Amino acid sequence: MVRFPSMMQLTTLFDVGTLFAVGYLRDFFRWILDTVAGESDNPKGYAPISLGFEDFFRRRIYHDAKDLFGRPIASAPDAWFDVVERHSDDGNKTLQCTTKTSRCLNLGSYNYLGFAAADEYCTPRVIESLKKYSASTCSARVDGGNTKLHTELEELVARFVGKPAAIVFGMGYVTNSAIIPVLIGEGGLIVSDSLNHVSIVNGARGSGATVQVFQHNNPGHLEDVLREQIAGGQPHKNRPWKRIIVIIEGIYRMEGVACSLPAIMAVCKKYKVYTYLDEAHSIGVVGKTGRGVCELLGVNPADEDIMMGTFTKSFGSCGGYIAASKEIIDHLRHACPAHIYGTSMSPPAVQQVISVIKVVLGEDGSNRGANKLAKIRENSDFFRSELQKLGFEVLGDNDSPIMPIMIYSLTKMAVFSRECMRQNVAVVVIGFPATPLLLARARICISASQSREDLIRGLEVISKVGDLVGIKYFRVEQDKAASMDKHKKLQ
Repeated sequence: MVRFPSMMQLTTLFDVGTLFAVGYLRDFFRWILDTVAGESDNPKGYAPISLGFEDFFRRRIYHDAKDLFGRPIASAPDAWFDVVERHSDDGNKTLQCTTKTSRCLNLGSYNYLGFAAADEYCTPRVIESLKKYSASTCSARVDGGNTKLHTELEELVARFVGKPAAIVFGMGYVTNSAIIPVLIGEGGLIVSDSLNHVSIVNGARGSGATVQVFQHNNPGHLEDVLREQIAGGQPHKNRPWKRIIVIIEGIYRMEGVACSLPAIMAVCKKYKVYTYLDEAHSIGVVGKTGRGVCELLGVNPADEDIMMGTFTKSFGSCGGYIAASKEIIDHLRHACPAHIYGTSMSPPAVQQVISVIKVVLGEDGSNRGANKLAKIRENSDFFRSELQKLGFEVLGDNDSPIMPIMIYSLTKMAVFSRECMRQNVAVVVIGFPATPLLLARARICISASQSREDLIRGLEVISKVGDLVGIKYFRVEQDKAASMDKHKKLQ
């Protein structure tokens, strides 16, 4: 839950209002000058690519902060990595890469378990698979793109998450956006958490089903929505819904919060509706053995109808999976365009996931997997608690490797990112349209590959920059509490 300090509301509104006022004034005077000169914004006569507010925001807000995003890297996304330096000669409209790099602490990648860098068990096997199978199958699974590795991975994923069968895809985003329309269509109802990922949103829109949204992580509101929709049935048809699916995420990528899975499952069972759980940010990272939020929160995976996850985070690879009953997986193999037409996962990427899962399960003959799981929990809880002690407003639950630091102001967001980078700490900042306009934030992602010294270094820099830009919103309250404690001791 975002706590919006009252003074911060006023300063953020003033900040955004100033940016927009200056931007519109610049547009107004530009229009006058162009009119006098007889020039046109669109001399070739083609329809513009973007219009209205989207066009204004891109030109007057995003371009000024373009250097905050898409920073190229020149090494593996390990605890520390090399970030390519860039410069602009036209006010950030274009950015040119230089030959220089900066060695930075990586607080932005999804490399939760540290497997994205070289690994003693995984890397030799990936290299061997590259030699044997090449970098790509250049074909869909149903044609010439199916290898023994793909079949092995599907069997291993099903065993890992506790479902009868699984199917893998070459892209995590597509695993949601292309799967949901195959599972439900016109006459069906999707009930989606209000903060679900855009891949879920686009998949739901493309399905043709009716979509209803329930308040984030609120089982009570979910029940209200289900009760109302089941009673009312399909709009204008007076017929019951053909199928109802409730879609939630395991850990929400912008908030770092775990879903209220037991309570939500109880509601879904009560109304006998299907459940779809997206574990992109929770599989392989939470739970005693890394099996995700079901293990973390004590829910039987058999109670989940469809379990989705990606290999782009904990597994240091690419692609995604759907795990479900054999009937559902067989249906997807015959009906999903991403499986029938999409190029299959790169064999080395498949081998990477197979190797990582075996390390996590201890099937490599070591306890490194268990140690990495313990390390990511330790690192995450330490970093979050220290940020809170420093006075930052930090979202997320314990054990979650995602910890957004609320900044609110767009201008403060830009300064925060640039100052951290100047001190060799790479952070990801996120603002509109990925978040509401007044809820800009820095999203910190922790890795098991980071040492305690690395984390302390990151905290020192973030603390200094936080003081500089003024985003320690709760420090005053903590200072008052400390002063009162000191006063009591003196008495």
